[in-house]
Amino acid sequence: MMTFKIAYRNILRNRRRSSMTLSAIAVGAVAMLLFGAFMSFLVLGFQTTTVRNVGHLSIFRAGYFAFGTGNPAAYGIADHQVLEQLITHDAVLGPLVKIATPRVTLYGIAGNFDIDASKTFIGIGVVPADREKMQAWNDYHLPGRSRQPSALRDDDPTRGVIGIGMARILGLCQPLGVTDCPTPPKLTADAAPVAAPDAGIDLSELSQRDHDPAQSGTEPALPRIDLLAATAGGAPNIVSLNVAKAESQSVKELDDSFVGLHIALAQQLLYGRGTPKVTAIALQLFHTSDMTVARARLLELFKAHNLDLEVRDFTELTPQYNQVIGLFGSIFVFIAVIMAVIVLFTVVNTMTMSVMERTNEIGTARAMGVRRRGIHHQFLIEGCLLGLFGATIGVLLAAVIAVLVNQAGLTWMPPGESSAIPLHLLISGVPALILGTWLGLIAMATVGALLPANRAARMPIVDALRHV
Repeated sequence: MMTFKIAYRNILRNRRRSSMTLSAIAVGAVAMLLFGAFMSFLVLGFQTTTVRNVGHLSIFRAGYFAFGTGNPAAYGIADHQVLEQLITHDAVLGPLVKIATPRVTLYGIAGNFDIDASKTFIGIGVVPADREKMQAWNDYHLPGRSRQPSALRDDDPTRGVIGIGMARILGLCQPLGVTDCPTPPKLTADAAPVAAPDAGIDLSELSQRDHDPAQSGTEPALPRIDLLAATAGGAPNIVSLNVAKAESQSVKELDDSFVGLHIALAQQLLYGRGTPKVTAIALQLFHTSDMTVARARLLELFKAHNLDLEVRDFTELTPQYNQVIGLFGSIFVFIAVIMAVIVLFTVVNTMTMSVMERTNEIGTARAMGVRRRGIHHQFLIEGCLLGLFGATIGVLLAAVIAVLVNQAGLTWMPPGESSAIPLHLLISGVPALILGTWLGLIAMATVGALLPANRAARMPIVDALRHV
């Protein structure tokens, strides 16, 4: 106890130098904690957005992940209701799964024949009620994650949504109320596309023939587009979609191609009059931490029931997730290394100056019988106390700054979002970050005092006593 008391008094002997050292350590703590809190908010927010869209786990027919996008109809899952019941009634999976919902992914051509405009599309067929439940997932209670009600309805299979880019290309900006929609430029004769040879199929007549006025939806005023795709048998098929809303997507390529529709209409387009199937079953869990257990149990069920299925998690379906996490993790490590080096050299400089100023005291203490180990421990404790006080001050300052930022009403556009959301620093939700930063800076300060402490302990007594 006396050693700590003496070390504390020695720190106060040169208040200016000690204050500068404490400031450097505190600034390092603030920098690492604020960026770590921001990174945690980014990671959890990106995860929330991804899980809302695709769920935690997705079940496909074996081979779909590698080859299914080329021919989704060939990799359909039949009797998906039986599989969903098997999952939700399982003793292990049942308590973990929040929702199990089927999906149909398909590709084709979307056309607005009123203006002779068409565009290739990526269609996602969902159960509207299940989609609403998935969009409500917010396990981390992040602010600004509320969602607008979906335009899809369970009771109207002909209703759908498209990306804003798709609405612009198909000339539906005005009917859908999309603002900032530029007028397409007039093409010159040289720039005009060459007309394709007549294939003998009039798509507009095919659309009109397959369109049933009795199923045109409850809102006939909605703009209509036609979706063309190949069925499982390879024949062209076309259905009509009443577009209720244009929704912005997070990626331009997706925004220009996205079509969201009722799963029944997607099955009608992809399978025609054949047996309707689904291309995937999305599982959304209550907690992301249960994903490993749920995946392992799914594989056990597939093996026990001889099911030719595979499981992919959301990080595999969204490759940019790991890329974004890795990028910010690398930046955090880079900042942490820089702060650690600054703290290290600052403490080394401070303790070296302290050893030089106290050379006579060191010689006197050694002459009175203090062992080298005692001198060595004395300076190590001083460095540890500098780190302790500096890191504590930094943690408190970071908490205050985080509160001020959270209450400032700042917004930003994170990855995976199509609109700005509140900026929030999760300084209180990451105790491991706080504890790790605090202990790390104390350790670096102690290491910084190691070299001066060794020098002080090895100093000859005679040379120390006659030092001027």
